[in-house]
Amino acid sequence: MTPKAPIAAIAPALSFPADFVWGVATSSFQIEGAAALDGKGPSIWDHFCRVPGAIADGSNGDLACDHVHRWAGDLDIVQRLGVDAYRFSVSWPRVQPTGSGAWNTAGLDFYERLVDGLLERGVAPYLTLNHWDLPQALQDQGGWANRDTVHRFVDYARGMAARLGDRVASITTHNEPWVVAVLGHETGIFAPGIQDRGQAMQAAHHLLLSHGLALQALRADGCASALGIVLNLSPVQPASPTPADIDQARLEDGRLVRWYMDPLFHGRYPQDIVDFLGADAPQVASGDMAIIAQTMDFLGVNYYTRAVVSAQGPWDAHQSGLELTDMGWEVYPEGLTELLLRLHRDYAVPPLFVTENGGAFKDRLEDGRIHDAGRTAYIASHIAAVGEALRQGVPMAGYMVWSLLDNFEWASGYEKRFGIVHVDYPTQQRTLKDSAQWYREFLLQQRALRAARSALPARV
Repeated sequence: MTPKAPIAAIAPALSFPADFVWGVATSSFQIEGAAALDGKGPSIWDHFCRVPGAIADGSNGDLACDHVHRWAGDLDIVQRLGVDAYRFSVSWPRVQPTGSGAWNTAGLDFYERLVDGLLERGVAPYLTLNHWDLPQALQDQGGWANRDTVHRFVDYARGMAARLGDRVASITTHNEPWVVAVLGHETGIFAPGIQDRGQAMQAAHHLLLSHGLALQALRADGCASALGIVLNLSPVQPASPTPADIDQARLEDGRLVRWYMDPLFHGRYPQDIVDFLGADAPQVASGDMAIIAQTMDFLGVNYYTRAVVSAQGPWDAHQSGLELTDMGWEVYPEGLTELLLRLHRDYAVPPLFVTENGGAFKDRLEDGRIHDAGRTAYIASHIAAVGEALRQGVPMAGYMVWSLLDNFEWASGYEKRFGIVHVDYPTQQRTLKDSAQWYREFLLQQRALRAARSALPARV
């Protein structure tokens, strides 16, 4: 492995296009709290957190970062960072408690204040409609395995676009449908906690179908926001050059990458995975695939590490000799460049955003500061990986750090910290970590480079 350059020599020297979007990201359930206030209905994650043993530390999202009450201060932090964009998600049960029917005015008003507060601070709002917190009332009727949920989602998308579409820069339909389908419905380690591969694949299809139908409906309604979807993707590599491991890597790539990219851009599911699934393959109605393959204004890519697979069973990341994050994931920025190049090569992709990228590390508070050198190096090296993809012709449009705040990390509870801003949960005090200070300085340097380029005389 080629030694990496010092942090100071990596990202600050990179020059990105003047319209490249820099941001930070969060999600509703992980930060908002106020789980049962102001008319909000329960979500599948509210329900899942009550299942004994489901969450590592036995915690829940009832309070989280109390963002519903502290949103103004949190947006002040976003403004201080100097980012262009803030990616957030709407809690569906906060605005429509049962997932259909009456809207909750108090919930809608919260997101109105949030969007207007961002605009007042010069930050573009990037809205995500579904970051996993499906209303429990819809789950009680079958959730994403029920085709009716597709139509309830379209109604929800139209309602949110009617309320906020004139002010948000973009609308993402779904965040990481693979997670909802596989972790939520096949392994059952995420909400709603189902272990049924057939339901998982039907849920995946319905998520994609609802995406396509929502794009059709929003465009018919005249929504001016950029429209797209966000996928969690990784390059999938065999643990060894043996035929068995190569075949296993092909299979896993099909389930993680091609199962979502092929229908979105080719209008079909990969046949080798359909064959592999057999009776667990989803039921697909006539016309579904054409609906899924709607033209998108952008594609979001969430990247954390590569996937290494073996036919012998789970691969131990410690074997790589690379640094691991607190999640046990390799720090492998080269994989991001590899992934982005592959997407550009194999699919007619629209502008690409890295919509999530970051690392969980064990932070140390010293003299009132958090010296998170590992996270800083992670972010810097992955920004450099995006720069390399740009240099090789990939249509990159933006990069967003995950996450703005330490937060509820799903099944890990509060044990894992991804934030560039530390949250002391008992007091809710926010403290910028060294990584946040670095990111702010980097963005200042990028603006200086932009200004210097704009001052140059035009070429004849």
